[in-house]
Amino acid sequence: MKILGIDPGLKATGYGCIEHNHNKIKLLETGTIMPRQRDLIQNRIHKVYSLLSEIIDQHKPDVLVLEKLYAHYKHPTTASILGHVRGVICLLCAQKNLALAEHSVKRIRKALTGNGNASKIQTQRVVAQALGIDERQLTLDASDALALALGYMHIHRRGI
Repeated sequence: MKILGIDPGLKATGYGCIEHNHNKIKLLETGTIMPRQRDLIQNRIHKVYSLLSEIIDQHKPDVLVLEKLYAHYKHPTTASILGHVRGVICLLCAQKNLALAEHSVKRIRKALTGNGNASKIQTQRVVAQALGIDERQLTLDASDALALALGYMHIHRRGI
C-alpha cells in the first residue's frame, strides 16, 4: 500500500509518500513545496496543485492523508487561507480518483508518539527513526506529512 501524507500550507506544503509491504516501510519521496511569497495567491496555489499532481502521477498512492483543518480563534484568516490549499488538494483527489483521509494533528501524534501534544521536533525524531533516516534530512513540514502517512498506517492497523 502506498500512502501520501500532506501537511498543507500556502507558505510551505510538506509531502511524504511511503510504501508499506509485509510490515516493511519504504520512503518513496518527501519534500516541501514552497511557492514564492511574492507571487499572487492563485499562482502559489497553482504551484502546489501542479507539483502534487505530478507526485500523485509518479507514485500512484492508494490513499492521500490530509491534515484536518484547525482554526485558532486568534487567527481566523489563517484557516481561510489554508482552506484554499486544502481545496485544491481535495480537488486533486477527486480528479485522480484517490481515496482521501483526514486526521487531526493530535490524533496522528498520539498514534506515533503516544502523546497527542508531542512537539514537532519529537514527532520528527519518531518519523526519522521509523523510516531509518537522519532527522536533519527532514524539514518540519515534510516530517509532519510523513507523520500523517505513518499515523494513518498505525491507526488503521497496518503496523509500523
